[in-house]
Amino acid sequence: MQCIIVEDEFPAREELKYFINHHSDIKIVNEFDNGIDVLKFIQENTVDVIFLDINIPMLDGILLAKTINKFKYKPKIVFITAYKEHAVEAFELEAFDYVLKPYSDQRIINTLNKLKECEENEKFLKKEQNIEEKADIQDTITIWKNDKMIVLKFDDIYYCEARERETIVYTNRNDYTVRSSISEFFKNLPNNQFFKTHRSYIVNINKIKEIIPWFNSTYILKLNDINKEIPVSRSNIKEFRNIMHI
Repeated sequence: MQCIIVEDEFPAREELKYFINHHSDIKIVNEFDNGIDVLKFIQENTVDVIFLDINIPMLDGILLAKTINKFKYKPKIVFITAYKEHAVEAFELEAFDYVLKPYSDQRIINTLNKLKECEENEKFLKKEQNIEEKADIQDTITIWKNDKMIVLKFDDIYYCEARERETIVYTNRNDYTVRSSISEFFKNLPNNQFFKTHRSYIVNINKIKEIIPWFNSTYILKLNDINKEIPVSRSNIKEFRNIMHI
């Protein structure tokens, strides 16, 4: 996490730098004593936190915060000021914190701890989001139809059938030709959802409507929504029974 300090009083700036350096992992990348130089800086640089006094030359802290609030990327703003009357306006600008001077040691340490906790939460949420996005990608498969790439959800596939050196993938509305053997195509499907019932058939087990006993202790499967019967070969019966708990 990177920050800048905006404070026109040198002792106050040095005190704040001490606490940041000794009680946090935040890196101070620059410091300023007026609002105009800050505005120029953040138009070309990205920081995570701005420790901002209100009573600064050229462009006061509230006006600076209002301008920053219009940016696409908005750093967290921690107001550190002697002016308590601006607190409501500051929080309307979604300020991260509003610390009144003179502050106690523990007050500024608490703010630094809150910033660290917020950063950890944001990292966790970002990680979760990436996992969800990755899961969404893994819920689909891309195949060709009429010289176009079609993205199919696994849930939309009912069954697949071998046809010479190709595999025909069936949904409840369309069929798609995949130029690979059925065994190779099967490797691209989630094994907790699809089962190779026969050397020529793969079925989405979530689409099975009926399991009909057939000759030689085999089965015929009927599927939801479509009129198709899928055979289960004798060599696959035992595994199929385990999967279907029969």
